[in-house]
Amino acid sequence: MRFIKMQGLGNDYIFLNCLEGGPERLPELAEALSDRHFGPGADGLICLFPSKRGDFAMRMFNADGSEGEMCGNGIRCLGKLIRDWGLSDRTRLVIETRAGLRLVELLDGTDRERTVRVDMGVPEVERPLELEAAGRRWRLTPVSMGNPHGVVFLENMDGLDLEMIGPALEKHPAFPGGINVEFVQVSARNRLRMRVWERGSGETLACGTGACAALAAAVSAGRAEPAAQVELPGGLLEVRWDRQSGHMDLTGPAVTVYEGEYPWKTDE
Repeated sequence: MRFIKMQGLGNDYIFLNCLEGGPERLPELAEALSDRHFGPGADGLICLFPSKRGDFAMRMFNADGSEGEMCGNGIRCLGKLIRDWGLSDRTRLVIETRAGLRLVELLDGTDRERTVRVDMGVPEVERPLELEAAGRRWRLTPVSMGNPHGVVFLENMDGLDLEMIGPALEKHPAFPGGINVEFVQVSARNRLRMRVWERGSGETLACGTGACAALAAAVSAGRAEPAAQVELPGGLLEVRWDRQSGHMDLTGPAVTVYEGEYPWKTDE
């Protein structure tokens, strides 16, 4: 089975072309491919499918095999990959996701790396919640970007034990389906610093929907301007919230890492 590994700011995924049919048992396959000791290693699996509503459709699976609604870094990489595979020569593509249709724009770049902008849709910001988790109280702002997020603002993130705090908030009883958690430090009104604990994958180097959720929560709380850089362990993302249309744009790199073959039995 041929695959391609790509990454956006170190948020890495394995990509499969399933336009003419894909492998069986995708959740199990996602776990196997994502294993960093016994597989290629990744934060998850993204599959390209045909779409009746858009130009193409994507399905994404987290490292634990659970299926997610949307992935900002992953959809940027998928846009580049569609061009690389020769499936379209257009620079604007409509991709169907479980979170809805998303417009992907291919900007400047090379064969290996390209800058891609995505219309991430309209965020839904809820009132902050006070939660008990990991032995302390947290003020968390729920935000939907088509997938569920919880944004926690901190004065300083140095020394933050994400391995302990992340799972406690991800699986908090207030969120029966689990939640992605962003820990955000406002460095300036146009710059946020962020770490993320992703539902089903753990801490990752970047999260596109999470960066959008962080800015949406910060703007709604009067902490930031509607256009900002979000600094993640893997690098910088540009996020802009058009308050007139309500839509958010996410701009960042999409990088091809390598192609490979993986043995996968289709029969039980």
